[in-house]
Formats: sequence, C-alpha cells, structure tokens
Amino acid sequence: MARTTTGSTREAALSVGEVAARSGVAVSTIHFYEQQGLIHGWRNSGNQRRFHRDVLRRVAVIKVAQRLGLPLAMIADALAALPTERTVTAADWRQLSAAWHGELTERIALLSQLRDQLGECIGCGCLSLEACQLRNPDDHLAGQGPGAHML
Repeated sequence: MARTTTGSTREAALSVGEVAARSGVAVSTIHFYEQQGLIHGWRNSGNQRRFHRDVLRRVAVIKVAQRLGLPLAMIADALAALPTERTVTAADWRQLSAAWHGELTERIALLSQLRDQLGECIGCGCLSLEACQLRNPDDHLAGQGPGAHML
C-alpha cells in the first residue's frame, strides 16, 4: 500500500511499543533514536506515535552499528544518506559496511596495540606520564621537559 503525504498507512503503521517489541529494544530507546534523527515517525489523529514497518530494518542497522562501537553521529550520517521512502536493502547495507570498513580497521588496530601495550604496562606497573604509551601515547613534546609548551 502506498504512503500518504503524512507518511501514514493503516497496514504499515506500528506503535512505538510494537516497534520496541519487534526490534528487541526498549520504548525509551525508540524515542531516543527518533530524537537523534536516526528514525522517523509521526503522530496519528489520537496523538500516538506511529512508525512505518521499514523502521524495523533501520533499528536493526543501528543496533549492529552500535555493537561495532560506531558513534551515533557516524550512524546518523550513514542513515541520512539512505532513502527514507523504503526499507534498507542488501545493497544499502553493502554501502554502509564499506563506508564503515576503514573506521573499524583503525579501531581494531588501536585495540590490538592497546592489548599489546597493556601487557607491557602490567609488567612494569609504572603508569608514568613520561614513559607510558597507554596514558600519553601522542606526547611529542615530552622531550622538551615538564609543563605546558603550547601556550
């Protein structure tokens, strides 16, 4: 059935509780996603929130992206690039996952480095700001001595 200009169809409309139950997230999470612009709904004549069934696929994408550790801003940017008038497709998912691949590769490399350095840190126990790569990994000015150097 086609959508009307208000975005509503009787068969396709789900309440916020139905979206929450079918997607496995809390009602408050659905409201949060909507407030963040990740999903969109409307109010019916009884002032109740309604969502198209395709919101279920968007919520699934959001959940997967969050499990990957992606920030909501990055998820929002990716979802904003998708058409809103239809369900997310396999082709859409390939596009999203390709865009996230580099970010995930960087995160994996950083986590691997952290894991490896953590073993060394536990061995020495110093946690000094001068030597510890975990607490101060990008301190290129340490050789100039203590204190602020960029003021």
